[in-house]
Amino acid sequence: MALLEVTDLKVSFPTPDGPVQAVRGMTFQVERGRTLGIVGESGSGKSVSTQTLMGLTRGAEVSGSALLEGRELIGMPEGELRRLRGAQISMIFQDPLSSLHPLYTVGWQIIELIRIHEPATTKAQARKLAIEQLAMVGIPQPEQRVDDYPHQFSGGMRQRAMIAMALALNPKLIIADEPTTALDATVQAQILDLMARSRREFDTALIMITHDLGVIADMADEVLVMYAGKPVERAGRRDVYYRPHHPYTVGLLESVPSATGAKGRLKPVPGQPPSLLNPPGGCPFHPRCPYVMARCRVDVPPLMGDGHQSACWLPLDLEGVGPEVARRRTEASS
Repeated sequence: MALLEVTDLKVSFPTPDGPVQAVRGMTFQVERGRTLGIVGESGSGKSVSTQTLMGLTRGAEVSGSALLEGRELIGMPEGELRRLRGAQISMIFQDPLSSLHPLYTVGWQIIELIRIHEPATTKAQARKLAIEQLAMVGIPQPEQRVDDYPHQFSGGMRQRAMIAMALALNPKLIIADEPTTALDATVQAQILDLMARSRREFDTALIMITHDLGVIADMADEVLVMYAGKPVERAGRRDVYYRPHHPYTVGLLESVPSATGAKGRLKPVPGQPPSLLNPPGGCPFHPRCPYVMARCRVDVPPLMGDGHQSACWLPLDLEGVGPEVARRRTEASS
């Protein structure tokens, strides 16, 4: 059994204009010690899907199943969820300044987390552990900085403090939601290394949510591509990068700069993402797809294939085409 098994997850939010169908049938698994990368444009449902697992989408209409070691998370009472958060599942948010309480020191917040989940731990023991956690994530002079407030930390240090809090109790699953956005390249590399080290040392499973395909290339074992609230491709990292099938995945790859410095204009994905108030019928990508067929406008393609899955009516043995994809395949075979 996988550590986390999510089946047909659907999340919608009621609005005066009708329900916003943020997640429209999401299925995936995460094994212990493995990293699942979830990518897609803004508004594709990446963050909502994982926040729902944590019970953080209040007011939403949720259906489907999410089993953590056989325990159902969907519909779990708030008290039980609260005992799981931090101890079994931790989340690293995109903006740590909005996640850390501004009126309490960073150390107090880590100490409080530890003592809530481990009541037998004394305050002195929890403080010592908090200092050790801050040192582990590279905070200088942790004995002094443990008494600083979040506004006294730089952006990179606040993100490190969030990671220290997330790792304090060695959770089985960490969800990282755009953890390196707005950080410089050096700090980004250090934070990714911290999360990779935790995965290796504690056999922690990691869900990495990002729009940065470079981060996914460094971290993920498996990649799930989302579009308009639905998974459209799921495969191992190398298959997604070098042998993509879904036209949307191909478009994402062709719209990012080449790491090798190859010349040529970037090729953006044409059009705009659909409204989730009134998503298009058939394949959600068909209004923007260069390979659209009559069937695409009517029938919703399921994820098809073994191992490498794609929600596209194109034949599964027909891989994505394009100059950028062709270059990546050449690199992979060399």
